[in-house]
This record gives sequence, C-alpha cells and structure tokens, in this order.
Amino acid sequence: MLKLTSSPLSPYGRKVKMTAIIKGVDGRIEMQPADTNVPLNPELRAKNPLSKIPVMTLEDGQQIYDSHVICEYLDSLAPSPVLFPKSGSERWTALTNGALGDGMIDAAILMVYEKRFRPEEIWHQPWVERQQSKIDGALDAMEASPPAFNGTPDYGTLSIAVALGYLDFRHEGKWRAGHPKLVAWLDAFAAAVPAFEITKPTA
Repeated sequence: MLKLTSSPLSPYGRKVKMTAIIKGVDGRIEMQPADTNVPLNPELRAKNPLSKIPVMTLEDGQQIYDSHVICEYLDSLAPSPVLFPKSGSERWTALTNGALGDGMIDAAILMVYEKRFRPEEIWHQPWVERQQSKIDGALDAMEASPPAFNGTPDYGTLSIAVALGYLDFRHEGKWRAGHPKLVAWLDAFAAAVPAFEITKPTA
C-alpha cells in the first residue's frame, strides 16, 4: 500500500490526489494527514527533512517528494492517460505549464502565510504585492493564450487547474474578473476531468 502524507487543503496534495484518480490508482493509496502548523513537526521531518508536504511512502519504504516527483511516479504505474510525455515539445510544454501552475501556487500560499503567521502590524505590503504581481503576470499570459487542452489532462494542465482552484479557494476567486477565456478554460477542464471536482477542498 502506498501512503500519502499530506493535508486535505494542500493544493500540492490535491495535484497528487487528482493524478492518482486520473491514473486509476487511488485505491492503492492510504491517506496520512500531517499538521504543517507544528514547527518542525518531527513526524513529518522524519519523512521529508524539509518538513513539507506531500510525501509519498512507497511499498518498499522509500519516501519521495515533492508533488512533481510523486505525480511522475504515479504516472509510471499505469499506461494511460500519459500525464508526462516522454519526449519532444509535448514534454517541455507539460513541464513548463506545470512550473507555471506551481509558481502561481507558491505565490498564493506566501500571501496566505503572510497573514496567517505574522501579526497585522508587521504585514509587509510590498511583499504581498510582489507575489500578486507574479500571479497577475501568469493570469494575463494565459488569458492571452490559454493552455492547449484537448479534453485529456497532462501534468501541466492539471497543475494550472489546481492553481486556479486554489485562487478560488483562498483568494475569493478574484482572478476571474478580467479573465473570461481562462474562466472558460477552467470550466472545460472541470467538465472533462471529474477528479477536479472530487478533490475540491471544502473546509
């Protein structure tokens, strides 16, 4: 049995859970919740010295991280659909889109952490604005040229969908204003990929 250490609300954990469902291997995974609010959580640190989620423990005891690595591992467990193209421009497009999605998530999480872990009197607005500018740049680029999507997800489109879902969940969906093409893109993705709705955070 594979074991996934994560949080129900983690967008990176959501990527892994979506991948498992899409690949049809979710029944082989045992979920193990982790509390990332505990400083240097010793249980989590024993699995990942960075004290970050998600972590997957393989059947032989090996532990792998981060979400990109875990998703590529899960992609290797079943032949289709292929989420990580093996070569050529399709591979580089998928990986680049994956990096774009992860970058948006990184910036969005840093904005959340600024308010969660620092008292209001020391919030640093220029830092928040810097993170928002990264998100805005990605959104504007994708609005001008939405990611190619033919109804079958790959790692890149999956990552972008999760990033947009996180902006809906933690940032009140403000990204939707002024990005109608991207809203339509996410609607099409959600309609074609049931795993997106299945893994939607509810808390």
